[in-house]
Amino acid sequence: MDSIKLNPADIPVGVVGIGLMGSSIIVALLSSGHIVKAIAPIFADLEGAKDRITQQLKACLQASLMKETVDACLDRLDISEDYNNLKTCSLVLECVIEDSKIKAQVYRRITDVVPANTVIASNTSAITITELQKLVTGPERFIGVHWAEPAYATRFMEITCGEETDKVYAEWAFNLAHHWRKEPTLLKKDTRGFITNRLMYAVYREIFSLIESGKTNMDDADKVFRYDVGSWITLMGLFRRIDYTGLKDQAVIFKNLFPQLSNSDKVPTVMQNIVEINGRGIQNLKGLYSYTDQEAKDWERAFFAFNEEILRLAARYPDPILDIEKALV
Repeated sequence: MDSIKLNPADIPVGVVGIGLMGSSIIVALLSSGHIVKAIAPIFADLEGAKDRITQQLKACLQASLMKETVDACLDRLDISEDYNNLKTCSLVLECVIEDSKIKAQVYRRITDVVPANTVIASNTSAITITELQKLVTGPERFIGVHWAEPAYATRFMEITCGEETDKVYAEWAFNLAHHWRKEPTLLKKDTRGFITNRLMYAVYREIFSLIESGKTNMDDADKVFRYDVGSWITLMGLFRRIDYTGLKDQAVIFKNLFPQLSNSDKVPTVMQNIVEINGRGIQNLKGLYSYTDQEAKDWERAFFAFNEEILRLAARYPDPILDIEKALV
């Protein structure tokens, strides 16, 4: 890895795993100017991958999220099952299922062919980077690069160090992420779930607890988030919100409310029931809500359109503090 190189055109990137998330990441990289070597760990991953990536590139072009044509981007994409195609990559992103044994097999295939200084990263949101880097030859070059879906139309990114990570590699990825139109965080201390999942799953646990105790329902809970939290969180985040509303009142609320919050370590019953029937939400029309095929397609289109608007809205209201803290210590 050449720590000086930050021009995407000079940095070939490999992506292993070209499912829904992997395809979205490939589009983000192509639209940023990278040569992309996409690897399908299993043959089934190849089915429809090129068409899916093409359609997402067309959506990017229509939304003015890239400067090149779709064909120009596709000319820089190579999709195969051959890990040898990764030989020239400076960075390889792993996007396979959250199974350590499968990831270990993928890492062995990657490290067998890439140079010793190629950065290897996982998009995991569930397994610690410290745990995963033990599976990699040269663990110092292993990091977490956690994207949000859709990767090509969101500003979020978590870059995470494991205990053995050389910070040079993480800082290079952090700087490169700005060329992907991200506002990344650099987590120098590994923690399970990183930051975003720990925050969101604390919310999920509490709301499922309220639903199961009959104190609210899913529709009303979603309204609370859409029309309260959704009205300010993109602008100011959490801590500026506390400053804005007044710390004194917040302290009183913390003291009175914290003891009442759920600390359950059980999967909510309603969630477990859906998992047992292989419910995957809009992907197979079995979820917490019911969907028709058309409704599922409408939600996919609406989600992309909304993310496009949020991307532009956030750019109109940048953080007014110029010397912002770039890392969580």
